[in-house]
Formats: sequence, structure tokens, C-alpha cells
Amino acid sequence: MTQYNIEEEIEQIAGGEFEREPVPPSKWKGWKSFLGMYAGEHAAGTEFMIGPLFLTAGVSAFDLIVGLLIGNLLAVLSWRFLTAEIAVKNRLTLYFQLEKICGKKLVTAYNLANGILFCFLAGSMITVSATAVGIPFDMEMPKLSDTMPNGPTWVIIVIAIGAVISLIASKGYETVSKAANWMSPVIVLAFVACGVVALNQLNVTSLSEFWDIWGEGSEPFPGQIKFTFWHVVIWSWFANGAMHIGMSDLSVFRFAKKASSGWTTAAGMYVGHYMAWIAAALLYAVYLKTPEAMTFLSNGEAPPVAPGPLANNAIGLFGIIAVVLAGWTTANPTIYRAGLAFQAIIPKASTFWVTIIAGTVATIAGLFPAFAMKLLGFVALYGFILAPVGAVIVFEHFLAERFGIIKNFASVAGLKINVAVLLAWAISFGLFYFISIQFEVFLSFVTLPAWILSGILFLIFSKYLQRKVVVK
Repeated sequence: MTQYNIEEEIEQIAGGEFEREPVPPSKWKGWKSFLGMYAGEHAAGTEFMIGPLFLTAGVSAFDLIVGLLIGNLLAVLSWRFLTAEIAVKNRLTLYFQLEKICGKKLVTAYNLANGILFCFLAGSMITVSATAVGIPFDMEMPKLSDTMPNGPTWVIIVIAIGAVISLIASKGYETVSKAANWMSPVIVLAFVACGVVALNQLNVTSLSEFWDIWGEGSEPFPGQIKFTFWHVVIWSWFANGAMHIGMSDLSVFRFAKKASSGWTTAAGMYVGHYMAWIAAALLYAVYLKTPEAMTFLSNGEAPPVAPGPLANNAIGLFGIIAVVLAGWTTANPTIYRAGLAFQAIIPKASTFWVTIIAGTVATIAGLFPAFAMKLLGFVALYGFILAPVGAVIVFEHFLAERFGIIKNFASVAGLKINVAVLLAWAISFGLFYFISIQFEVFLSFVTLPAWILSGILFLIFSKYLQRKVVVK
């Protein structure tokens, strides 16, 4: 899930150019440049949280194993036939593409939303690392239902981790990228080791015994919603909705020689979002058999989801280190990324200070365990907010000529705000968010309808409004 740093990594490969122009053929990259990148970037701190959280939602074996298989395939198809396809045609960054369609002021609003959401995600990963750092200090681990800091030790450790991560991120992306590249193989190896050891601790010797770990599923833990097959499929599809149907990875695949490079995202989905999620879930399955977990359950409480102790139980010190690194490699580039988003809003501010501001916000968020403990819901919300913006790019690219509308209208007409985009996003977001809240519909279930409606409304409003605006 640390795909948020891929854009900057590939910018470094290309020399940090072409932010406002198409990438020239001399800088195009083959599929191998993307394969390792996606494989490493999607096995990180979030995976240590998401795997166990599936178990708290009472998933069955079939729902988890088959649901993830299908959901991740749908994500790969979205990257391949939407994101990569458009990227190699236009070869523009997401932000420049949006500016041409939406206008500078709307892109500013998008950057603000992106920056804030990045900070919250980074905060949840600081929480993950804190659960490992706190082990030698006998720190009380946050419970699944906790929202507030649970003690002074927790506060001190989170602030210390946040300060270190923020300072390193403020040094620039070269430092962040080198560290992340070095740590990614270690983290992937740790996930494999955790899965193997957990299977041994569960006395699994056959496929049927592996299947029986989840069996027919169970009731969700207190405060959690029940995940069915379709919850797993749709959630895993849109866990990276902002990146594929939301078009954020246009900035990555604009360097690809061919759209077929989009298939390399399968390495990330099936190493990180399949193997790593299941391995992390196995760690939690081991913990649920302990007297401590059973005591929580017998008292009607949800056992804590603390990646540090879970990994420590499986592979000892290596597990603790892996959790710290996994949280670090997600939070660090994400804070850097948030700083860049804020800098786009206040361009006179230095990269150092906007990154420190982003790190401070992330650290404050990390003090509140709810961001990590409710990560399934937060990721769903993140995709739901940003995906409809990507629909505008997709529908314009494939359907503008058929509908007779002018492409890149904000750029052509000199608009700072394309009202068609604003109305399309606001109506689709508002309507389906209301449906989700009013009728208690799982938010990921309405992401695709909101995305489709946003695209359709954009075409309709553009057709109407373009008649009234004089093109300069």
C-alpha cells in the first residue's frame, strides 16, 4: 500500500522532469521497471493491520481466500485497462492532467484533500511502528475499540517516532527512496517467515487444516461490521481506488513504453495484498488462541490488534524490526508526499517546512489509535472521496468525442474552475455518501456507482456549460 511513494521514485529515475509536459520517448521504461517497484511497495505497514482486521470482521475461509483473489484481479484490470491505457496516450502527471480539465483552483482543493488524507494514513502507520517500539518498554497496547491515547508511554513513543520520520522525510525524496528500497525485501521476507511460522504454531499440515482456520466465518468482534464475500471482493478492489480508477498512477505509467506494463501491478496485489494480508491474518489467528485473547472475548471485548507483539510472537526480534520498518516505509514517503501536496497550495513555503507540518499532523493523528484500528473503513473512505475525480479523466478520454465536448476545457477556455467537474464530483459524492450513512450501506459498495455517476454528470454538464463559455 505504499504506492504513494512510487510516483516520486519514478520521478527520480527520470530525473525529476516533465511535470508539465508529456514524457519523451527517450525516458520511457520497460515493464521490468515497474514489476519490482509494485511488488515491494505493496508489502508494508498497512498489511500488518489489514490482515488481522479481516478476522475481526468474521470472514470465512472462502470469503477471504477467493474474495481477495477476485478483488485484487479487478484492481489489476483497472490499472491495466484504465490507468495505464490513458497514461501512455497522454503521458502527463495526474496533477497537470487535472489542471487542464478542472482548472488550477480545483486542483488546489484536490491537493488539500490528498495532503490531509495522506497525513491520516501516515499517522496510522506511526501507530503500527509504535506497537513494536513499545514492546521493550512493556507498553500497554491499544485495543481495537480505542480512540484516545492510552497512556504517557504511548504518547512519548508516538511523538518520538513521528519526529524521526518527519525529519528524515524533510531531507528530501532521495533519502526516503534509498531507505525504502533497502527495506522492502526485508519486509517481504518477514511476511513470508511470519506466515510459515504461524502455520506451524497453528499445527497446519494440510490444505483442509489451513482452510479450517477461518472455517465458515464467525460473528464480527464488538464494534466491527460483518464482512461477507462481497465485502472482501469490493473492498480489496477499491483499497487502491484512488490510484487506479482515481487515476493517481497516471504519474507512474506515463513512463511506460506500453500500456501492458499495467499488468505488473499484479506483483503488488498478489505479494502484498494477498500473501502479506493472509500472512498477517495468520499471526492474528495464532493470537486469538491465547488465554489473553480468550479473556477479552469472554468479557465481550475485542482483542487488540497490535502488529508488534503479533510479529514478535512469530519471529522474535526480526518481527519487531520488520514491523518498525514496515510502518516506517509507509509513513515516511507518505509524509513526504503530503508535504508536496501542501507545497502546491503554498508554493512559497520550503519543502522542509511543509514536510515538517505534514509530519506534525501525521504524528498527532498517530496518537489516536482509531485511525489504525479503523483502517478498513478509512481506506474505503479515501477511495470513495478521490475516485470520482478520476472518473472525469476516464470519461473524457474515452467518450469526449462521442459526446461532442472539448477535451481539457479548463486549459482551452482559460478557466480556473471547471464547474462541470465541481458539480459532477459534489453531486455523486453527496448522494452516495448520504445513501451510505442513511441506509448503512458499506462505503466501498457505493464507490463504483459514485464513480460512474460522476463521469456521466461530467459529460452532461460539460455539454451544457461549454455552449455558454467563449473559448479564448
